[in-house]
Amino acid sequence: MNDRRKVFFFYKREEEIEQKVKNLIELAEQNNFEVLSDYKEANIIVAVGGDGTFLQAVQKTGFKEDCLYAGINTGHTSSFYCDFHVDDTAKMVEAMRFEQIEVRKYPTIEVTIDGTSTFQCLNECSIRSAIIKTFALDVFIDELHFETFRGDGMIVSTPTGSTAYNKSVQGAVVDPMLPCLQVSELASINNNSYRTLGSPFILAGARKLTLKIIQDGNDYPTIGIDNEALSIRHVERLDIQLTDKKIKTVKLKDNSFWEKVKRTFL
Repeated sequence: MNDRRKVFFFYKREEEIEQKVKNLIELAEQNNFEVLSDYKEANIIVAVGGDGTFLQAVQKTGFKEDCLYAGINTGHTSSFYCDFHVDDTAKMVEAMRFEQIEVRKYPTIEVTIDGTSTFQCLNECSIRSAIIKTFALDVFIDELHFETFRGDGMIVSTPTGSTAYNKSVQGAVVDPMLPCLQVSELASINNNSYRTLGSPFILAGARKLTLKIIQDGNDYPTIGIDNEALSIRHVERLDIQLTDKKIKTVKLKDNSFWEKVKRTFL
């Protein structure tokens, strides 16, 4: 960590948060970190808030591969991406001084819409009907037509995103050391016209998932990239696959993914 001293703080511009960040800046400078106002020059990006702020930090800074992302939680609930709490500065200093931190690389997925616009996700991509009406998708795995879906939508998640929206619809929790995608349904309709697997399924990282929206009048879905909705309206096709790009995050040695799962859900 000695050669990684240029830090950028990402946070919501709220009075209460700004005071906490001011204290963090002072702490960083006391420990020989250079605090920058431009994330492009930083090799450490610190998100101050919670998991939502962490996801925004990764999105807004362009999924930088040449830096470390760290999360500092300001809330009272546990967080998956934030190993530190803003009020426990002693633990931060101890971790830095005694090298009690590790670097974890989390996989990301790439979403290409109609062959033109490309987006990245750390948690998940969701596609949902924007009106009170179901919509239909042809689902392809590589070039194989796998099923025709009709319902409220679908979620395609990374392993780290498996504990978020995906889990709320009975998706599996996946070890982030497995390079894969998980596909989960939102209220599918199964009848003589439409038939789906009816359960989440997991694809190997080398697979490509294609969702083709059946043009039947409800082809203006809401597309979510992590915790942000896209403004794209008419959509015909989504191509989704795991990328080689990894997000490097800082974690405490005694705070593994499965320790977080146990603490949060059990």
